[in-house]
Amino acid sequence: MNPGDRVRVERADAEYEGVVLPSTDAASLALKLDDGYNVGIDREAAEVEILERGVYDVGDGEMAETSEVTFDEDLPTIALISTGGTIASTVDYRTGAVTAQFDAEDVLRAVPDLAGRANYRGRVVANILSENMTPDVWRDLAHAVYEEIEDGADGVVVMHGTDTMQYTASALSFVLDTPVPIVFTGSQRSADRPSSDNVMNAVCAVEAAKADAAEVLVAMHATENDDVCALHRGTRVRKNHTSRRDAFETIGAEPLGEVDYAAEEVTFRRDYPERGEADLDLQPDLDPDVELLKVAPGMDEAFYDVLEGKSGVVIEGTGLGHVHTDDIDRIADLVDDGTHVVMTSQCIEGRICDRVYDTGRDLLDAGVIEGEDMLPGTAMVKLMWVLANRNDPRAAMGEPLAGEIQDRSTPWR
Repeated sequence: MNPGDRVRVERADAEYEGVVLPSTDAASLALKLDDGYNVGIDREAAEVEILERGVYDVGDGEMAETSEVTFDEDLPTIALISTGGTIASTVDYRTGAVTAQFDAEDVLRAVPDLAGRANYRGRVVANILSENMTPDVWRDLAHAVYEEIEDGADGVVVMHGTDTMQYTASALSFVLDTPVPIVFTGSQRSADRPSSDNVMNAVCAVEAAKADAAEVLVAMHATENDDVCALHRGTRVRKNHTSRRDAFETIGAEPLGEVDYAAEEVTFRRDYPERGEADLDLQPDLDPDVELLKVAPGMDEAFYDVLEGKSGVVIEGTGLGHVHTDDIDRIADLVDDGTHVVMTSQCIEGRICDRVYDTGRDLLDAGVIEGEDMLPGTAMVKLMWVLANRNDPRAAMGEPLAGEIQDRSTPWR
């Protein structure tokens, strides 16, 4: 019996069925039950029946029995691309820490609910936690997605850490024109925790990748319950809580759609580019010499020294898009030296308008570009792409390219 095996255990008047977990105590048997909870059992007092061999390294590079994924011509083909993150993490039983160590095929074995929904092929672009994400990895991921679609994938699911998922989803929204859905998903809690959201999020992402919205989406829990996943547009989504399973929200509008987990139904509430509408295209060039600056009362003016010579700067201003009056001359100097400065707001919702107060008008005179209602992180990624691909960055930053700018900013809830 090895970790990964599915077993039935009888002990006294109780019966348990689950998957064997690694244990640091030879006298104890640790099981993950079907309800997600773990239980420890005294081995001497238990009768164990092995129901199914799992997948586990039994030493010397030898693996326990593996299950094969069969091809069904009646099912669509979904490419699973792994970049790491909690959804591809498990507990390191040596340290007790959560580490990224699954590859894409491991995800299939870890989420058996994916079986029968599609044909899968998997590849690993990176195996990192998302705080280590970089524009170079965005480019590698974009190339991988492009190749999978070019090779006939009917949809793509990207497994990604949640902390910076919104940045990567924005990047792919700008660098790729896609005829099929590209769906990001992750999990707030690893598979080893009873409250893990990895299974439902992965299933919802696959269902969304089989649907008709041919754009970059983020599929994550819509509520704290295991009932519905929200489908967020990649350029309008933000992680708004550190640990809740429903941490992701569409800003300034309702989510584009949702996946009913139990009914396995995908519905959309707003317009979207339809499957096959766009021709596949990749423009992966990015100018990474762009910084994001959040202003605050009493901020050291030396922050502006760091920005000198940068290709671009996105500022999270206050309210309608303001900074301290004393900062305006420093910003004007940046613009005069060739830095493109875009103003956004640190408010969660709403639109920049630098024509209301004197400070805003002075910023416009200094050459600042209004960021409309773009999220600051999205504006940063867009500026990287625009500087590398457009001849007139000022005009391009005011043009909606991937749903990042909405026609109107109105309350919706």
